[in-house]
Amino acid sequence: MRVAIAGAGAVGRSIAGELLENGHEVLLIDKAPTAISVERVPQAEWLLADACEITSLDEAALQRCNVVIAATGDDKVNLVVSLLAKTEYGVPRVVARVNNPKNEWLFNESWGVDVAVSTPRLMSALVEEAVSVGDLVRLLRFSHGDANLVELTLPPESALAGTQVGEVAWPEDTSLVTIIRGTRVLTPTREDSLEAGDELLFVAAQAREEQLEDLLSVRREETTG
Repeated sequence: MRVAIAGAGAVGRSIAGELLENGHEVLLIDKAPTAISVERVPQAEWLLADACEITSLDEAALQRCNVVIAATGDDKVNLVVSLLAKTEYGVPRVVARVNNPKNEWLFNESWGVDVAVSTPRLMSALVEEAVSVGDLVRLLRFSHGDANLVELTLPPESALAGTQVGEVAWPEDTSLVTIIRGTRVLTPTREDSLEAGDELLFVAAQAREEQLEDLLSVRREETTG
């Protein structure tokens, strides 16, 4: 897979390193000469250019990329790169970094963004996930379909503890994708039982999040009274 990353700062270089280790081709683009540090990621291709300029993206052959990652520290730049990648070059997958959570609402399919990653939101979500049981934590937002990746740790008092996955009447537009149980990562089947302490990962429509949280967190005594 060929991936272009706009922004060769610490975030862009870190992403590039991970992708290269996984066997992908990576092109790093940055307009600042001081950011071009070939020795830090020698396996990557490097391009000194402004990723907001069509001529630069032509030189980068963006139409050959499977994924474009807009990873600069400027939200305006990331939006422009995303829009150009999607509309001018038809890149199948566009991932954009959100620096200011107040701008998160802009990072959607109208701007060519398939997945928006808000570092401040993700960090706060990870903190919440570490201390919260029974509360829904939003980890990642997908632009298409207004869906989010959310997590909830099943509390001991949940009425669903001990229930098989296939017996649960999940809300519409909701899919249980992974159960993390201790050190194990499980792909759920209808026959798998939910256990207290399970970390449950869902892809869910935003409108269904409250309903999902209520379903998973409901106490046994509430269901019998």
